[in-house]
Formats: sequence, C-alpha cells, structure tokens
Amino acid sequence: MTTMLKTQTNTIKLHCEASPPPNWNSYLTAWGYDGFHLRIEWATVFEKAFRHRPRFLWAEQNHKIVGVLPLMHISGPIFGSFLVSQPYLNSGGVLADSAHIASLLIDQAVNLADSLNVKHLELRHERQAVHNGLNSVNTEKVHMRLVLPSSEDELWAGLKSKLRSQIRKPLNDPSLSIAFGRVDQLNAFYSVFCQNMRDLGTPPFSKKLFLEMLAQFGESAEICTVLSHGQPVAAGFLLHGPEVTLIPSASSLRKFNHTACNMLLYWHCLRRSVERGQKAFDFGRSSHDSGTFKFKQQWGAVEHPAVWQYRLRKGDLTDVRPNSGKFDKMIAVWQKLPIWLTKIIGPEIVRGIP
Repeated sequence: MTTMLKTQTNTIKLHCEASPPPNWNSYLTAWGYDGFHLRIEWATVFEKAFRHRPRFLWAEQNHKIVGVLPLMHISGPIFGSFLVSQPYLNSGGVLADSAHIASLLIDQAVNLADSLNVKHLELRHERQAVHNGLNSVNTEKVHMRLVLPSSEDELWAGLKSKLRSQIRKPLNDPSLSIAFGRVDQLNAFYSVFCQNMRDLGTPPFSKKLFLEMLAQFGESAEICTVLSHGQPVAAGFLLHGPEVTLIPSASSLRKFNHTACNMLLYWHCLRRSVERGQKAFDFGRSSHDSGTFKFKQQWGAVEHPAVWQYRLRKGDLTDVRPNSGKFDKMIAVWQKLPIWLTKIIGPEIVRGIP
C-alpha cells in the first residue's frame, strides 16, 4: 500500500508492505545502534522463530527513504493480537529525518492497528514521539548502559574494589572455565536458559530464536558460557551492534550462585566487547532500584530513558504483563513443572506475549 502526500516542496510517499525496500538497511546505517534494532534481519528472526507477520512502513522523498517503522503482527489464541516494534528487543519504533515524517508513519501504524483490529500498538521508543494517536506511555523501566574504555586494564581499574573482589573469586576458581562460541555453544546456553526461566516462573523462548539470531547476524552474534567441572552453569547471548554490544538474554543456575559464576560471565562479556573495540555495553532494561538495576549499576552502567508508547484499543497494559499480579498463581505452578515440559509448551505461550 502506497500513499502520496504533497508538501510545499516535494511529494512524500508512504508505504506499508509485507516486504521491505532493498535500501532499508542502508538507511538505518546512519542511525548507528538505534538503527540496529530495526534492521531487516530482525523481521526474519521473528517470522521464522515466532511466526509473527512483518509489516514495513517507510517514507520516501525524492526517491530516498526518509523514515522507517517496522512492525510485527503478533497473534495467538491465548492473548490475542498486537502490533509491536520491536518484540523481544528493548528498543524499536520509528526513526525518521524529521518529527513530521515520524508523525506520518505513526499515522500509518495507527491506521494499520485499526484495520487489523489488534488490542494495541506498541512502539518501544527511547525518545517520546508526540502524536495524538498514541494514548498511553510506560516509562517505569530504564535502559542500563556502560561506556567502555579502550583496554581491559582500564576496564578493570574502573571497577570498584568490592566488585573486583567479587570477580576475583570465580577467576581464581580452577573448577570454572569459559567458552565462547556460536552454534557449538547453543545447547549449553539453552539448557541454562530454560532452567533459569522455569525457576523464575516464565515460559522460555524457542531455541529457534537464538539459532536464527546466530544465522542472521553472523559473527556479530556469539554465546559466552561459564562451566563448572565441564557443566554449563551460566551463559549469555551477545550481539555486537554498531559500537554497542547488547546481551538480550543471560542466565545462571541458582544452585551455583555460591561460585559467583554470574559475575564471571559478565566480566568476560565486557572483556569481549572491549576486545572488539566496542564503545558501550547495553545491559538491557530494568525497573528503577530493582535488584537487576542495582546489579547493572555496580558495573558502572548509567540509566537512559525507555519510553514505550501505545495506541490502546482494547483492555489495558497489564493484561499480559507478568508483574501485574494477575499471573502470580500461574507463575507458582510453572515453577514446579519439569524443565522438559516447559521446553515443549513454553515457546508457544511466550510467542504470543508482546
């Protein structure tokens, strides 16, 4: 679908298609790390791993892309349907050359949400977009990011003495070892991930999600695993974006907390990022003053705004949020399920949660 809009100087063409134009990623290159979250590869990952249906919205002026907004149509039998940019990731939404063009693309997204009759449209912005069609906002969480130095020695020296002591313990433990890899580390990562998710009372993503990320992002994607006597006890999935490394999923086994394996995991992930010449490390989102917030803060991470904006059409934002209190009984039941069962039924449940 293409819409033509006249301006004082040029015509703006607005597109809404199931496939992106060939120069989509080229436009995003100038946006650096922000643009990384909107790349075509993500739509392929979500479509193959979750069966979400992509919609690509973009604006053209003088035969050039001047704004983009990728959306994924999430639809499931339990929670209903949603339009989200971007699911699984902490960032998404619209990027455009001007606020006016961004507003036009959001117009398109609102119209699409109406035509598909979804419960809500969700845009995971980092900067608030002004638009009358967006009628709710969630700013309860913040991004936690650490500016990285140019060497491992500087990284170590920048840590507080208490944290260095916490890292030295697992560094000096001969029973612990580290392995970096890609597909060869996927089973180890997924084993730790699924057990941790079960313990948290959360359905796990399909292994296919991580396999597709490894396939789509090539050498920019890798896994770091901590092993105790050869057994995986902590693991993190790393994506090295433009100048910034993010860790979209990381887990450790509770019964090995005494080994501080999680501290060792993050130390090696940070070291790896420095080795690759990255400028920052993205720890992900956390609620202010929560346990995860304080964990990330101790590494020197600084908070940045997370402005998730919505077009609510049915229900409210707490309908599918696990921290709403509505799912406490289900969480308690899930924590008692055998892990093999959570691996079978969990991915189909979680794919429908925006």
